[in-house]
Amino acid sequence: MADLTKSSNAAVRATDALLRAAGGRAVLLRLPAPGVPADAAEQLGLAVPEFQDVELKPVVVRAVKAGSGKASAGTRELLVSATAVNSVVGSLAFAAASVLFAVAYGVLLDGVLLEVISATEQETGGVPYLYRLIVRVPAAFVV
Repeated sequence: MADLTKSSNAAVRATDALLRAAGGRAVLLRLPAPGVPADAAEQLGLAVPEFQDVELKPVVVRAVKAGSGKASAGTRELLVSATAVNSVVGSLAFAAASVLFAVAYGVLLDGVLLEVISATEQETGGVPYLYRLIVRVPAAFVV
């Protein structure tokens, strides 16, 4: 069991190093701000929704290839370090990374809010080492 844990931790460290070496950058994950239970306006739905942006890094951004090998317009793939995701999941008290990505409003990349289409994890020995997000650019920005 100890060997499996060591190899899992090695995969996490190796993935972080590879993402940084491949030009890993920072992106912001936009999440809803926690609600205030004692606020009457919020309970009635009168309060303006608030958001918080959480930094994820290192992240590699790639264009998604369509079936014919061409880049799909407006769709990107984000390869996100599991170390970064796990620190956000722990600090914001989410049950799992899947819940984190399900409640997120999107990912801010170069000032553009991208919609999260899907989020999958790659794991070894039951320990995630990489998260793969498929995001879509708003239609107004697609050329």
